[in-house]
Amino acid sequence: MDSGRDSPGKESKETLVADKKAGIGAFGWILVSLSFLLVLITFPFSIWMCLKVIREYERAVIFRLGRIVSKKAKGPGLIMVLPCTDVFARVDLRTVTCNIPPQEILTKDSVTTQVDGVVYYKIHSAVCAVANVTNVHLATNLLAQTTLRNVLGTQSLSQILSGREEIAHNIQSILDNATDRWGIKVARVEIKDVRIPMEMQRAMAAEAEATREARAKVIAAEGEMNASKALKQASTVLAETPAALQLRYLQTLTTLATEKNSTIVFPLPMNVLQGFYKNSQKKTIRD
Repeated sequence: MDSGRDSPGKESKETLVADKKAGIGAFGWILVSLSFLLVLITFPFSIWMCLKVIREYERAVIFRLGRIVSKKAKGPGLIMVLPCTDVFARVDLRTVTCNIPPQEILTKDSVTTQVDGVVYYKIHSAVCAVANVTNVHLATNLLAQTTLRNVLGTQSLSQILSGREEIAHNIQSILDNATDRWGIKVARVEIKDVRIPMEMQRAMAAEAEATREARAKVIAAEGEMNASKALKQASTVLAETPAALQLRYLQTLTTLATEKNSTIVFPLPMNVLQGFYKNSQKKTIRD
């Protein structure tokens, strides 16, 4: 896959080198000589037409009689362009922000969504950007839209919502390989927003609420089970040591006494309650 994608870029570079080796011919050199002679005759007035200033973030691709002068762009600084024979194109090397408009996408699970994004790229080869494509920025924008639709069409809605970063890296890799022969380096791809229908939003909200309620019920049931186990262990300890039950009774009375309330507590000894309990058991046996 990689070798197949790299071959067009290699072919384009070889073509440019071949054109440079072929030269402009004898008649072309005659025209260039006449143009240079014209510059000398009209000097110093012609110097203002020949010298061009290329900024630090720009490069100039010079065409002499329709052929690229060098396989490497000129600049930054001052460059000389001969009149009548030379034409140059400025190329901006700064990072370009490309907004992907909202795209109607049918996901793998047959859900219609609208997804938009942004692509950050820059030109690393001015010669390829000028010679290999008519409008490099328009071509990159259209390719980004198509790649976004193709990649997201193979994903389900849940994968799109949860795996944005992975999908963005996949789109970046595809765009970088496809635009390399255009002299483009894709620096970053981000998915900005995923819009889903209102009915789907309500269904997802209901599903999430039902999941939370089920989880809450499970947690409450686990708490009740743990509490019952703790009470069972406490009852076992209190049954083995009656004095512990008496201490617990007194602690409860102390807690009630510290609170400001109108509750009146009449403490009774535990042995009295046990006597009433034994008498009731005897009556039931007689009956």
